[in-house]
Amino acid sequence: MSMKSAILSAFLLLIASATAHAEALKIGLNYPQTGRYKDQGLQQRLGAFLAVDEINAAGGVLGRPLELVIRNSRSDPERGARNTAEMIDRDGVRMVFGGVSSAVAIASGKAARDRGILYFGTLTYANATTGAEGHRYMFREPYNAWMTAKVLSQYLTRHHADDTYFYITADYTWGWSVEDSVRRFSGTEDSQRHPGVRTPFPRALVSDFRHALEQAQASGAKVLMLVLFGDDMVRALTVAHDMGLTETMQIVVPNLTLGMARQVGPTIMSGVVGAAPWFWNLPYEKGYPRGKAFVEAFSQRYDMRPSSSAASAYSIVYQYKDAVERAGTTNSEAVIRALEGHHYRFLKDEQYWRAFDHQNVQTVYVVRVKDRDAVVADPYGSDYFEIIDAMAGDQAAQTREEWETRRRQSGKPPQL
Repeated sequence: MSMKSAILSAFLLLIASATAHAEALKIGLNYPQTGRYKDQGLQQRLGAFLAVDEINAAGGVLGRPLELVIRNSRSDPERGARNTAEMIDRDGVRMVFGGVSSAVAIASGKAARDRGILYFGTLTYANATTGAEGHRYMFREPYNAWMTAKVLSQYLTRHHADDTYFYITADYTWGWSVEDSVRRFSGTEDSQRHPGVRTPFPRALVSDFRHALEQAQASGAKVLMLVLFGDDMVRALTVAHDMGLTETMQIVVPNLTLGMARQVGPTIMSGVVGAAPWFWNLPYEKGYPRGKAFVEAFSQRYDMRPSSSAASAYSIVYQYKDAVERAGTTNSEAVIRALEGHHYRFLKDEQYWRAFDHQNVQTVYVVRVKDRDAVVADPYGSDYFEIIDAMAGDQAAQTREEWETRRRQSGKPPQL
């Protein structure tokens, strides 16, 4: 080894040693390890751990190694808030992220806010998260129900303008938000012509879904809007297939994830339409190098393809790291200023954190599930989605005027 190489190796070892012995920078992940949304929770955990390991291998954050503290929210808002408080007060985390249930994300975000700590929503699609319930310490990485509805309605208006719809909706914050937004933008607000039912959350039974689907079948509607998520969507769609509805109605699942598709399987999922902010083959189709690197690292490490849940958690860890380094501190106010208005390219095309509501603005997609042969041709049996429509983030997101109007209607000030 040359003298120059020896000096460089010694220098790198010194840096690694210094990072290893520096005080850890703790961040908290609040996700469902059990319950209806456990698959989406697991994907968040896998994505987060991959990001933490990569960052630590590259020297950490401001010379400090990242340490991930995890808690099981069980999709319960009160438990999520307690977890957040405990991770901050007892474990000393400087940022918390997580979600799946919007009710959990909202409650947890308030607990973080009360302690002056940032909360990043991973899977929280309700408009309220960065809308009526938004605050200075909440940032949302994925799109919201408004953006989902905008892109879906663009597609549905082109292909199902004269069809009647039937809505089956989970009876909680996210479900209400999505149904309201889709009805608004698709012109299906008339509940007499486009009826719907709500199913219990979080303890709906298969019999609840069957009863709802029988009403959908009797309605004669051509579009079945399943505003359900996680295991609830899996169970309802399986029953719909058994009843023959997948052959007679266009099934639309507003928020599709790879995990849900894998649980149902390619035969039943074929032809289902939905929206997604990201999916694993997007970087390959559009040529996004960093996105491809993430997919390959995740696939090799876990022997599966990443879902949008994993991508969201992975992105949040890196976004927090970058913001801390730009700010030069973990002080929440300084990190907030570093995030607001920040544009970046990471796993897809350009995204940015909007300053007035902390919504991540990004391109959104309508996808359709491919036929079974295409799905299983992937080495991991996961090539589910093809892009059938898209919308730029600024076109999909609420304008500031629309956002302020909804804040006032909720009795909230027109600023965070």
